[in-house]
Amino acid sequence: MKHKLLLLTLLVSGVVFAQISVGIRIGPPPPPRVVRVLPPTPGPGYVWVAGYWYPVGNHYKWHDGYWTRPAYAGARWIAPRHEGGMFYQGYWEGEHGQVAHDHKWDRDHDKRDHDRH
Repeated sequence: MKHKLLLLTLLVSGVVFAQISVGIRIGPPPPPRVVRVLPPTPGPGYVWVAGYWYPVGNHYKWHDGYWTRPAYAGARWIAPRHEGGMFYQGYWEGEHGQVAHDHKWDRDHDKRDHDRH
């Protein structure tokens, strides 16, 4: 009887302290879209960031490729990737460390070029 009571106590305590986790796996993204001809560069110092799929809820959305300037001189673009069922954002990397890409840099490039450099 003591063994049954101990076993029951252990089972109940395990249920009380158990954690429940709910997640949705949407699998790998579709193959990347192919760009046969890049649009003309807006000027010197721009880098082409290839298009990529990113997760939105339970599906993927395509982000078209675009020209942008690096976060700082000498930084190189590390593309977004899907690995082990997880999505990792792209970022800039170089001597000054990692910098997340700010999509505001992609708009109003004429104004930005004067403000940033």
